[in-house]
Amino acid sequence: MTAPARERPVAARSTHGALAVALHDVQPATFERSALIRDWLYDLGVEKVTLLVIPAPELHPFFQRSPELAAWLLDRRDGGDAIAMHGLQHRRTRPPRPLARPVREFQGGDATEFPGLDEDATVACLDAGRHVLEIAGVSPRGFVAPGYAYTGALREHLADRFDWWGTLLGVHPRTSIAPALCLGTTTAFKRATSPALLRAAAALSGRLLRLDLHPADFEHPSHVHAVEAVLRRAHRRAAVTYDDLC
Repeated sequence: MTAPARERPVAARSTHGALAVALHDVQPATFERSALIRDWLYDLGVEKVTLLVIPAPELHPFFQRSPELAAWLLDRRDGGDAIAMHGLQHRRTRPPRPLARPVREFQGGDATEFPGLDEDATVACLDAGRHVLEIAGVSPRGFVAPGYAYTGALREHLADRFDWWGTLLGVHPRTSIAPALCLGTTTAFKRATSPALLRAAAALSGRLLRLDLHPADFEHPSHVHAVEAVLRRAHRRAAVTYDDLC
C-alpha cells in the first residue's frame, strides 16, 4: 500500500509566498508588551504568529508567575497562533569554550543558553522546558534556541522531541534556506542601521519571508516604522506559523 503524499508546505502553495512572523522572548516580564504587539500585528493583517515562549525565567515556571500569560497563550493557540519553546530560562548558566566566546557573544551574549552545557545538562533543559509548557496546556511542536545558538548536543536531541526547530537560516527539517530577518537594539550602530537593512532584506526575500520581532524592538520608533513598512509591503503573502511550514 502506498503512503499518501505529504501535503506541501503553505509557502509552496501560496501564489504570493508566505510570511512567517515569530515573536521572541514571551514571558511574564514581557507579557503586556507581547500582547500589545500581537494585537498590532493582527491590525496589520498578520493573522498567524509563532510565539516563542520562555518556559521558566529564573527557573520559575512562567504560569506560576503569570496565570494571565498562560490563559492568553491558550487563547492565542485556539486563535491559530503556534506556541514554541524558546530555551528553558533564556540565560547563560555556564560559559562557552574560550574559542567560541566571540561568536556566542555576537549571537546573543548572556542569552545564549546552550553553549557551555554538556549533553546531560542540555537534555535536562529540553525536558524541563517542554514539561513546563505541557503542564500549562500549550505543548510545543517546535523549538528555537535563544540567539539561534545551537550546539552539537542540542541538535542531536531535538529531533526526538520536536517536529521542527528554527535556525537563523531556516526552519528544519522542512524548509529550504529562508533567513530570519531581525532588528538590532544592543548597540547604537545596530539601532541606527538595522531598520534600513531590514527593509532591504525583506524586499529581496524569496517565497518565505521570515520576520523576527522582539519586545525590545518596540522601544524604538524607527524600528516600528520599518516593521510596519515591511508588513504593508508583504500584505499579499499568506501569514503562516512555523507549525504550518512543517
